[in-house]
Amino acid sequence: MQNGTLLAAVDLGSNSFRLEIGRVDHGQIHRTEYLKETVRQGNGLDSARNLTPEAMQRGWDALARFGERLAGFKRSQVRVVATQTLREARNRDEFLLRARTVLGFGIDVIPGREEARLIYQGVAHMLPHNDVSDRERRLVVDIGGRSTEMIIGRALEAQVMESYRVGSVAWSMKHFPQGQFTASAFRAAEVAAKAVLDDALSSYGKEHWDVAYGASGTIGAVGDVLAASGAKPGLVTREGLDWLLDRLLKAGSIDKLRMDGMREDRKAVIGGGISVLRAVFDLLDIREMKIAQGALRHGVLYELLERDESVADLRAATVARLASRFATDAAQARRVGETAGALYLQLEPAARGAGTASRAGRALRKLGWAAQLHEIGALISHSDCHKHGAYILDNADAPGFATNELHQLSQLVLGHRGKLRKIETALDDETFAAQLLAFRLAVILCHARRDPDPQALRLTRADTRSFALACRSGWADAFPQSAHLLREEALAWQKTGWKVALSGC
Repeated sequence: MQNGTLLAAVDLGSNSFRLEIGRVDHGQIHRTEYLKETVRQGNGLDSARNLTPEAMQRGWDALARFGERLAGFKRSQVRVVATQTLREARNRDEFLLRARTVLGFGIDVIPGREEARLIYQGVAHMLPHNDVSDRERRLVVDIGGRSTEMIIGRALEAQVMESYRVGSVAWSMKHFPQGQFTASAFRAAEVAAKAVLDDALSSYGKEHWDVAYGASGTIGAVGDVLAASGAKPGLVTREGLDWLLDRLLKAGSIDKLRMDGMREDRKAVIGGGISVLRAVFDLLDIREMKIAQGALRHGVLYELLERDESVADLRAATVARLASRFATDAAQARRVGETAGALYLQLEPAARGAGTASRAGRALRKLGWAAQLHEIGALISHSDCHKHGAYILDNADAPGFATNELHQLSQLVLGHRGKLRKIETALDDETFAAQLLAFRLAVILCHARRDPDPQALRLTRADTRSFALACRSGWADAFPQSAHLLREEALAWQKTGWKVALSGC
């Protein structure tokens, strides 16, 4: 991107929503504006894991204010990510539908390991780069409102990533519901946190890292309090945590807590946050932890800066890894992908050579990924491979992909064969309908696992919710089985509200 370009990242966390705006300057991003809203959506989940109306309204109000500041930004300059609370919320689609409208940009709900990867990118980019620092093995820990991420990495590469469902908001609600601080409550909270984090010991134990870093949220708040007390700035120590616990116990409750360096909005969740942080220190035998300047939002900003190259490569690697893991037929995936791409380009010529800034270009790339993955379910069942493939994609660990992006791929895989009724809602999107039609036609043309001639067919848009498919003279006689399948396909689309008119087939 050109120097001077503004980029914006929005982090919809369980405790706070944050907006970071930065200016590109020779490969670096310098902050120009930072906004934070304490929304506490994490304590707005009811017993059925639905966001309450009040929690949703707090979120919408904050995003409306962010949206006003982001007016005039292009889509390619902004990325919005949501984390654990919206991963958990059963009614997240209701929240996201209005949230995207009031903010004016799409929102990606990212999986836990993807959140961890982006956190590491944010931390690593904000650390000095030299021969010594790039050789150090880093442990990065981020304690959020409802999840804790741990990463082992070196230089800019995150090597081991995990997200655990334990955080400051969740633990404060569970173990300090009335805001009372007692020794027994802290003991119970730490034991419960260790029970969740216990399997981290094998991958994140002291033998795996040289320096521990703490990012954002709880760890930053603890560092502020310790620095205000006269401790070394930028560092959290075991002794400092003991001192802080003693201060909380002496205060006895949130209402009586008075500490230099602690913001008012942090008091309600400090009990849970301290419990989880002490559990991490004990479990991983950490003596001291450096406070990192980078966080999730910085990782998002740097991936916006590098998105066309690094993230495209990461996603391509993820797709290739999934295809390999499930032993797909690479030759068939290639021919289906090439055929689907050629047919889609007949519908959307603007996608040819277009990058990710173009909707048509993004759709063409997703179509290629779907083709590469369309048979991953065949390892489980040949006849129902589309159903199993969709399930795998909806539940896969897929670095580089947001949850909603994976779901779009899963819907293409689910719809590539069989009745269309199962994805009827998705067909309301015209781009998806065009992708799916090109995809299903490609599967038909490649049914014999031989390279077809996609130019023998001409696919065009007839009018609204209508396509026309013309076959070259003599093609139907040369390929009667394929022609039969095309006629069956046209009948299938008539049941959806879309129409595919055939000629010469």
